[in-house]
Amino acid sequence: MSSNKEYLNYILEQLSELEDISYRPMMGEYIIYYKNKVVGGIYDDMFLLKKTDVSSIPNMTYISPYPGAKPMLLVEQTDDKQYLSKIIKKTYEELKKEKIK
Repeated sequence: MSSNKEYLNYILEQLSELEDISYRPMMGEYIIYYKNKVVGGIYDDMFLLKKTDVSSIPNMTYISPYPGAKPMLLVEQTDDKQYLSKIIKKTYEELKKEKIK
């Protein structure tokens, strides 16, 4: 099942306070970039973020975007712009640290 463009536009609007947010369509879904780094995506009209130390919070829901894929964090609080901005920034910083190791 592919994602709806309206849901993508909703998520992009929720992330509008961040500079350097972009996306790329891929096989009916959308990859989300922050500062040119993949931080997550829209899969089956769900906003998922890459799993990092920051996103490894107890009681969070992790799902695979497609069979065989690594689990990703399901972001359920999409109506809170400040929360989304904060979690995107933290995910980006953790991904940046992981690459440096």
